[in-house]
Amino acid sequence: MAFLAALALTAVLAGCAAPLSHDVERPISSAFNTPEDTELGRLITTARPPTAKPNASAFALLAGPQAAYSSRLALVDGAQQTLDLQYYTIHADQSTSRLLRSIVQAARRGVRVRVLLDDFHSTGPDAQVMRLAFVPNIEMRMFNPLAGSRSSSLGRAWTILTDFQRAQQRMHNKLFVADNALAVIGGRNLGDAYFDAAQDDNFVDLDVLSAGSIVKDLSHSFDSYWNNVRAYPVQSLISKQDLLQLQAQFKREDQAQHASEAATQPSAEARSSIWDEKPMDLQGVAWTWALAAVLADSPAKIPTEADQSSNTTDPGSPGPRAQLQHSAPPPTGLHRLAAPAQQADSVVDGLLTLVRNASKDLLVVSPYFVPGPEIMTAFSAARERGVRIRVLTNSLASNDAPLAHAGYARHRKQLLQMGVELHELRSEAANVSSAFRAGSTGSSGGSTGKSRAMLHSKLLVVDGRLVVIGSMNLDLRSQLQNTEIAVLIASRSFGSQAAGSIEETLSENSWQVEIAKDGDLIWRAPKDSDRTDMRTEPDASLPLRLMLQLLGPLAPDRLL
Repeated sequence: MAFLAALALTAVLAGCAAPLSHDVERPISSAFNTPEDTELGRLITTARPPTAKPNASAFALLAGPQAAYSSRLALVDGAQQTLDLQYYTIHADQSTSRLLRSIVQAARRGVRVRVLLDDFHSTGPDAQVMRLAFVPNIEMRMFNPLAGSRSSSLGRAWTILTDFQRAQQRMHNKLFVADNALAVIGGRNLGDAYFDAAQDDNFVDLDVLSAGSIVKDLSHSFDSYWNNVRAYPVQSLISKQDLLQLQAQFKREDQAQHASEAATQPSAEARSSIWDEKPMDLQGVAWTWALAAVLADSPAKIPTEADQSSNTTDPGSPGPRAQLQHSAPPPTGLHRLAAPAQQADSVVDGLLTLVRNASKDLLVVSPYFVPGPEIMTAFSAARERGVRIRVLTNSLASNDAPLAHAGYARHRKQLLQMGVELHELRSEAANVSSAFRAGSTGSSGGSTGKSRAMLHSKLLVVDGRLVVIGSMNLDLRSQLQNTEIAVLIASRSFGSQAAGSIEETLSENSWQVEIAKDGDLIWRAPKDSDRTDMRTEPDASLPLRLMLQLLGPLAPDRLL
């Protein structure tokens, strides 16, 4: 009875949400088409060495929170024509507030700003981010929006329950583009926890600063999402009354925040790395010039209501796959390697194509690693060819989505038996952020050690010469449910940088999982650490381990 009453209350709070309107104006716009005429464009033209191939692009690894934050500030400050942001989530917190204020200032000086945000987390305090839509010279659209009140978490929960299939399919892309000349791409969302500035839990992430012709392909992907029928202008989703309520709520919370600033500010150590408010010196970036290609899911991967009504498959199954988005063909010299990946059904399928063609070594970094049948088959075939496979993923203690860990744990012993080397991040690793630093641009600004470290980086290095960095996890959700984007870089020197940024974490900040002589799993502690080998999930509480055992078998891999 209590459960039914709770559902009834949730339905009331949902406000009997009206369905989304199909009669919505979406003025078509596109990326700035002459980036070479801007200061950022001229900076890259000047930086190009005479030895670089004509169709090569420039890349710099952003392995630490300081580099990740300051690079975005630099793009905002340097933009003269356009800023395009595409994200899964933007939190309304201190680090993002500083960044968004700079974006508003850019709009006021005449820069056209487009912000495309997935709608899943746009409720409660984070709904305040949508106020950007009402700033002159800023347009903001929500991708695959859900009906219902944005001020009520219970209302959003009800919407998810009653529109479960569509709610599960999200735009997971992350992209930050200035003047169509420079871009940041990777796994990082915008918020304190993604810049090592949260009090309790911080993500360990990885981005790449990109420049040159590759950025035009990234912008092509952005435009396809921005002009898609699934993208709704914020003004079509929020009434004037709702806007006024959000404004009033923001003012009250802002006043409360200032009143308790000392208690809510990030620690002094975190502020020293993030809150110095200094943009990166783009003139001093050490670029790696290489051939590259974009892997991007089509927005049609997420079905519209019309698509769903015509879908005769099981309602609980994902919709039909959409082909990867077609952009410019891979540059000459990269075509043989990149073309098969670009012709795959999804970004993850493109990664599996690369796995199937690996000859020596695979390094996989995936925070949510839930290998489905295709992934297991590709790994098994690679091992039979003698390919060394190393995987870094979250431990149960470092995973912010424990049920996702269940999808990995059920395959763990089979992976070990086929010879895959498994490493799980130590949740208490004091210097884990700084471990992602070798060969990176900017200082790392490592973790203070007082918060839980959670892996969020997404990386694939194939034979030391092909590097894929993007928004995708190696799991069924990224393969079948979410849209993703990644950049494929063909460079041994960049491959060495990317692998080197992970090596220290593998050796010093992760547990290596093995099969003991008695057949049970054992977690080997890092050498020279003060930890001992473990026979159960390290640092995970008994209730968490029990929950994994009880609920894990009930959750299908494709929904984790």
